[in-house]
Amino acid sequence: MAQAAPIRPVHAPESDQASQTEPQSRLSARARREAALDETKRSFLRMASHELRTPLNSILGFSEIIASELYGPLGAPQYKEYAGIIRMSGARLLKLVNQVLEIARLEGRAMDIDLQQESIDHALDDALDGLREEIAQAGVKIAIENQGALPAVIADARGLRNILTNLIQNAVIFAPAGSEISIRAQSAGRHVEISIVDHGPGVDPADIPRLLMPFEQGENALTRRSEGAGLGLPIVELLCLAMDGRLKLSSVAGQGLTANVRLPAA
Repeated sequence: MAQAAPIRPVHAPESDQASQTEPQSRLSARARREAALDETKRSFLRMASHELRTPLNSILGFSEIIASELYGPLGAPQYKEYAGIIRMSGARLLKLVNQVLEIARLEGRAMDIDLQQESIDHALDDALDGLREEIAQAGVKIAIENQGALPAVIADARGLRNILTNLIQNAVIFAPAGSEISIRAQSAGRHVEISIVDHGPGVDPADIPRLLMPFEQGENALTRRSEGAGLGLPIVELLCLAMDGRLKLSSVAGQGLTANVRLPAA
């Protein structure tokens, strides 16, 4: 009986092996280039933001001195008005610079997060103090459920205040004059749910993913009322993620936009 020939393993040609590894190598090289480019962009944003803040602080300080006529009357009343416009424009630009710097820090994970027990009541007080003028100009009211007895969370002190400030400010922009912004914080197992509702006309649910992208805003007339660059909500989402939490937005036509933040309970 003839002996069967041994079965030899079939090896792929070297050209085939090379063709399989080459796309992976190209993808890896592309990923490294994109990561390096992203870091370069973040470094530029951090540098530009720092460089812009120094002259802006001077503009704000001196325009405030002029508007308040600290060293004597200006003469024509228009000068005082113009100084006020300069200060307002400088403050708006400084806010944008700070937001860009915050985005660069959070995306580059260069921001220090100090997680500790924080009082939502105290954080809300600080956020509302900073927004008192905007709230008065918008003619809206803030209603906080169980104020003074809100649960505590594990969060970064500065980050928590930044989250609340951005969400309340967003609600103030879109809430109709004479309406009420509802704020609630309640325990939910190992977490605390913080919700802020503006009771305005709301936004198209299809627009919500775009609202969470930096420099993006929704397409409808409501969101175009905002003069910002669309950084507030993306900053809130990044801060929530950095503090082991999450942000969820929902909207129903005619019932406003609801921002729901979940953070670890203390």
